[in-house]
Amino acid sequence: MSVLPAQEALVQLMITSCVADRSMTHVEMRTIETLVDQLPVFAGFDESRLPDIAEEVGHFLERTEGLDELLAVLKSSLPTKLYETAYALAVEVVAADVVAVQEELRFLEMLRDALDLDPLVTAAIERSARVRYRRL
Repeated sequence: MSVLPAQEALVQLMITSCVADRSMTHVEMRTIETLVDQLPVFAGFDESRLPDIAEEVGHFLERTEGLDELLAVLKSSLPTKLYETAYALAVEVVAADVVAVQEELRFLEMLRDALDLDPLVTAAIERSARVRYRRL
């Protein structure tokens, strides 16, 4: 199992969240770009790597057990203190389209399980995203 730099692992996670429903919308990609540009966890990250990382994720997910393997690599690449951050980033990308489809919700469930996150923490993260993306 390979280990990635933490920033790259977080970007891979966001891209995986983006394509969980088998599509990559402009809104989701813009959200990823904005998060990478503005959040302190991505300080010093080379944003020009985004297309290459997206391609790597695509190749990974083409494999039969690709998603399970990717989640294992991401978990091993992140320090424990970033597990909640990782989940929050995934939720942010899923919420960007305002409506989460079943595949995206299933991916978030798999991520929660893989990272062994506290259900109250994940509920709070999800609720926070819901209120931020609520429409009139």
